[in-house]
Amino acid sequence: MSLFNESKDIISKAKKVSVIGNDTNSQIATSIELFAGAGGLALGLEQAGFHNILLNEKDKWACQTLRHNRPSWQVLEAPIEEVDFKPYRDKVDLVTGGFPCQAFSYAGSKGGFEDTRGTLFFEFARAVQEVRPKIMVGENVRGLLNHDKGRTLATIKQVIDDIGYELVEPKVLHAKYYQVPQKRERLILVAIRKDLVDDIHFTWPEPEEREYTLADGLKAGVLYDNDVPLSEGQKYPEKKKLVLDLVPAGGYWRDLPEDIAKAYMKKSYYLGGGKTGMARRLAWDAPSLTLTCSPAQNQTERCHPDETRPLTVREYARIQTFPDAWVFAGSTSQQYKQIGNAVPVNLAKALGRSLLIALKGRKTVQEDEP
Repeated sequence: MSLFNESKDIISKAKKVSVIGNDTNSQIATSIELFAGAGGLALGLEQAGFHNILLNEKDKWACQTLRHNRPSWQVLEAPIEEVDFKPYRDKVDLVTGGFPCQAFSYAGSKGGFEDTRGTLFFEFARAVQEVRPKIMVGENVRGLLNHDKGRTLATIKQVIDDIGYELVEPKVLHAKYYQVPQKRERLILVAIRKDLVDDIHFTWPEPEEREYTLADGLKAGVLYDNDVPLSEGQKYPEKKKLVLDLVPAGGYWRDLPEDIAKAYMKKSYYLGGGKTGMARRLAWDAPSLTLTCSPAQNQTERCHPDETRPLTVREYARIQTFPDAWVFAGSTSQQYKQIGNAVPVNLAKALGRSLLIALKGRKTVQEDEP
């Protein structure tokens, strides 16, 4: 099926779904997700009560993951640059996307929308401008706050204003306080369409007082009814395993004998900084460190607390709070990549609840609503 026909078919199905703006009696809140990946954000929003109208993603393995787990979701596999979003105009409540910011080499010359051309944020902004949702949500790494000495974020803020949205003051959410057993921080941008700012009042989800630990994620308890299932995973070369055997739970390279640490780390041993990800073994009683696209990279080691091995695929998925039934397509490396790039499901769910309350009004959303 061609991209044009696939888009047309998805749009036809989308028109059959009532949205809040067109049907005041409807209890359906609708969303479009861009850069959808393996579905962490989309799944969390679904659990909060949103109906996903469209998910756009260009990675074929991530698209296979989405289609396998949610055959009812409309997944458009294409670069965002090739997608025309105008047919969705005024038909969707929410547009979300974790746009990559690596393409920004400079920004902030006060050119607004012009400064972003050639970047994927421009495509994200274009999609929002074409769809005109009630709320837009952008998601990114904490580092975006200081990228290019703050000029990148300043440009993003200007563009959001240019396309007709009022930005809520951006906030970094710490996943470990939202039922996620991981030290993961995400910068969230929420903006409301300017003609609706008097009607939509968004408040950030309240963090819990306790932080969630690796044991909460991998063992039966508050987050899961059963221990993490067995699954495939990477393995260490024997030489590396012998080094990591010497590291206690919660420890890292500083717990190694000096001669072994120097031999293992090579030039990195003499560099500045704590280098706390090197030769790092996780601990049961603390959240996992932020997951990357691989659990066995030298600079971002994620070794199991008891066994000298990298975390498995299902352990990775648990730490990102995916359900055990959520299957990831592709090779083991592709699965790690999809999971490592995802928004934690429980963090997305907490954010989704706040967005739903803002859209429907506090009086119409029940506290026990899924």
